Amino acid sequence: MPNLKDLKNRIGSVTSTRKITKAMQMVAAAKLRRAQDAAEAARPYAERMNAVMGGLASGLAGSDSAPRLLAGTGSDQVHLLVVMTAERGLCGGFNSTIVRLARQRIAELTAQGKTVKILTVGKKGREQLKRDHAKLFVAHVDLSEVKRIGYDNAQSLARDLIQRFDAGEFDVATIFFNRFQSVIAQVPTAQQVIPAVFEDAGEASALYDYEPSEEGILADLLPRGVATQLFTALLENAASEQGARMTAMDNATRNAGDMIERLTIEYNRTRQAAITKELIEIISGAEAL
Repeated sequence: MPNLKDLKNRIGSVTSTRKITKAMQMVAAAKLRRAQDAAEAARPYAERMNAVMGGLASGLAGSDSAPRLLAGTGSDQVHLLVVMTAERGLCGGFNSTIVRLARQRIAELTAQGKTVKILTVGKKGREQLKRDHAKLFVAHVDLSEVKRIGYDNAQSLARDLIQRFDAGEFDVATIFFNRFQSVIAQVPTAQQVIPAVFEDAGEASALYDYEPSEEGILADLLPRGVATQLFTALLENAASEQGARMTAMDNATRNAGDMIERLTIEYNRTRQAAITKELIEIISGAEAL
């Protein structure tokens, strides 16, 4: 049985930890509001841009004049996986779910005889993947000094991907991130960005006449589309990270409170037992006189 001093020290330690987790929960809640607003504001733009480019792309399906970012290289042998995670931990399973999805894709592609390359965005994903797949790494993007994700960050990453694609380093690029649904729900998502893939545009292609040509407009829009998809993924990830951190810190605060209660009860019982033992010794000594 631990002595009173040890119990008192443990209670003090857990109390200090609870203060830290509560403070982190409040900070995450404040950041979540801004990150969620940014992610939700970007969705309509990304969806509409996807629809317009989808309408353009549907008219060029199978055409020899289609831009390379749309038509691809004609092969899918080399895959580049862009794994987007957080720079920091203490956010529950946020990072692990993204890495788990990436590992599943790596296993599938390897089983099919494909060549896999990995580009990581965020330190935590790199730390987890390097244990088993360090030889597959080709680059890393460090956003630890970025206080607020901006379009410039996505544009820089998009330029790097397009340059690598033009240089023939890969055939297909897929990004991995968490799509924000709510504070307690983030959905691990894999999305192909190169070559561009669009959902059915419906009647979008029939609503517009494009000048000078669909090929020329697509050649200009596709690099922006890649940057927009990356920017949307980064914003979704930022909101998901803060939601996961807020939930994790709330659970940690509750668990710390429960532990303090158990330790306090044990401390009181131990203290009462010590007092009772001392009283018995005093009474026994008095009776012996």
